Amino acid sequence: MSDRSAALVESLQDHFGDRIDKLQSTRHGVILEVSPAHLSAICQTLRDEFKFEMLMDLAGVDYMAYGVAEWSTEDSTREGFSRGVQSKTFGRFSFHDAPPLDQHTGPRFAVAYQLLSIQRNQRLLLKVYCTDDALPVVPSVADLWSAANWYEREAFDLYGIIFEGHPDLRRILTDYGFIGHPFRKDFPLIGNVEMRYDEQQERVVYEPVSVEPRVLVPRVIRDDHRYLDNTKGSKRTDA
Repeated sequence: MSDRSAALVESLQDHFGDRIDKLQSTRHGVILEVSPAHLSAICQTLRDEFKFEMLMDLAGVDYMAYGVAEWSTEDSTREGFSRGVQSKTFGRFSFHDAPPLDQHTGPRFAVAYQLLSIQRNQRLLLKVYCTDDALPVVPSVADLWSAANWYEREAFDLYGIIFEGHPDLRRILTDYGFIGHPFRKDFPLIGNVEMRYDEQQERVVYEPVSVEPRVLVPRVIRDDHRYLDNTKGSKRTDA
């Protein structure tokens, strides 16, 4: 931990005390976790007193499939690569036949804020976990950082996270009639519907998805078995 990071961690701990859920310094920077109930007041203090005057980014996070791998490469074939696909995630399923994912414990949704202090040349990652998985809600910070207006609408559109107090919370990337939130882990890669222009009706029509759900699996290159001595299990030295 650098001296600047250590000083920031100490200042945050002294100022916020038991309102902090978790505070740590990593090689990527200082990470501060708070509850939604304390978010507005803490963000106000971070901007005014700690001089984090710029919100660099705001993103939603879905931990539903956290730690679940789509493929396994522990077993390889004699041809030099493995395609050991394990159908564990939602990429190859529709809404109705997807398997349950219950490996992750704790809140499913979170919001991550990347803050920058230009005056002090410091960065801070602020994380807030939503208390309700069925209806994730956190307070809006659009009144503190104007950039949050667009970011919060994006997180609402893609993750379905509600930002309470946002002045204009509506979809910003998907269509008006879009169903679901495409960045959620239980949203199939093929989507729910497809649209096309119907020349007879002279309008855009929505239809059920016609493509087959599948996931492309990368090839994992192994040692070429042609240059191995099958009797001794070592590489041949003769050309």
